[in-house]
Amino acid sequence: MKPITIIGSGLAGYTLAKEFRKLDKTTPLLIITGDDGGFYSKPMLSNAFALGKQPQQLQSQTVEQMAAQLNAHILTRTMVSSINTVTQTVRTNMGEFEYAQLVLALGAQAIRLPIAGNAADQVLSVNNLADYKIFRDRLTQAGDKVNVTILGAGLIGCEFSDDLASAGHTVTLVDPNALPLAALAPVAISQGLQTALTEKGIQLKLGTTASQIYRRDQALHVTLSNGESFVTDVILSAVGLRADTRLAQAAQLHTGRGIIVDEYGQTSASKVYALGDCAQYTLDDGSQNTMPYVAPLMAAARSIALSLSGQPTRIEMKLAAVLVKTPSYPVALIAPAAHVSPSGTWESENSAGVTTSRFFDEDRIMRGFAVAPHSAKSRTTLISELTEAQTTSLASLA
Repeated sequence: MKPITIIGSGLAGYTLAKEFRKLDKTTPLLIITGDDGGFYSKPMLSNAFALGKQPQQLQSQTVEQMAAQLNAHILTRTMVSSINTVTQTVRTNMGEFEYAQLVLALGAQAIRLPIAGNAADQVLSVNNLADYKIFRDRLTQAGDKVNVTILGAGLIGCEFSDDLASAGHTVTLVDPNALPLAALAPVAISQGLQTALTEKGIQLKLGTTASQIYRRDQALHVTLSNGESFVTDVILSAVGLRADTRLAQAAQLHTGRGIIVDEYGQTSASKVYALGDCAQYTLDDGSQNTMPYVAPLMAAARSIALSLSGQPTRIEMKLAAVLVKTPSYPVALIAPAAHVSPSGTWESENSAGVTTSRFFDEDRIMRGFAVAPHSAKSRTTLISELTEAQTTSLASLA
């Protein structure tokens, strides 16, 4: 009997496997992964200092434990070279394997910036647990209190900055935008975050980028595009991730910013699905977007598991706030869809030290929000407002 095959053992791949096993205990399950197959939660990497966790403590289960829990055959350190959707086979460095149905949980690749200098290759990125261990080892080698430069003041860059500063390290945060979290948050929230990070001792160098990195006298010298230079011990790139579409493109699946899937999570090829950071989902309004967050991943895993078990089920993307793990100024937000944001506006208010921003489209329909510092109550209230607004909008179109 051909197995259900999952490529990838990150949060997406393993969550799907767990959901499938709730429905089907016996169908063969094959998981192919390029790493050691241990289970950890990737979102925990950017606040491990706050959690008091060493890299080895972030892995909660070994591959042997996962294989037993899932009644699955897990191939570790195995690289997939190609997928043949006609013969329903996957070719790897460990041989060729047939599949009954295939799920791509390929994740995303860290974006690498073109930076000049003889130490440009010293820039680290953290996209998995192995990367994080290298980063922590580099911090340890540099000493107790390390000068860390982070390139990118988006969600991950801000989270790492706050976490590292809490651990006593000196942090410099560099970003081409005028404010941190500029791509996701409204100005009022970004300004609040900037103030909080600055008060924590983090140096923000905004409106500029790193243009050169040289090693001299055992130190890293960073030159910014505005001409400013400084010395640092460790450099971390957090400029963003790009959905890994390489295998999908080679297999001639439809791709955009990610692997394009329909409302069931199925790709352009029969019996092939995708979810997680690599997927470009089709939403209720017909738009398509990548959604590199935990809540969409969980929703897709539940629905795709049902579809794999013979119960075709549409992915229902319930509204869920993105929680930015910056304890100095915790932010919760649901950003407006990309096709809505150009024609809308943010409106913000401050009450009792809490900034609340709502995004309205050109028809005055609420399409997003941000709140900081957030609470469970404030999130619930705003999600209810947004749900009601979108329900009313969809009803008017019916």
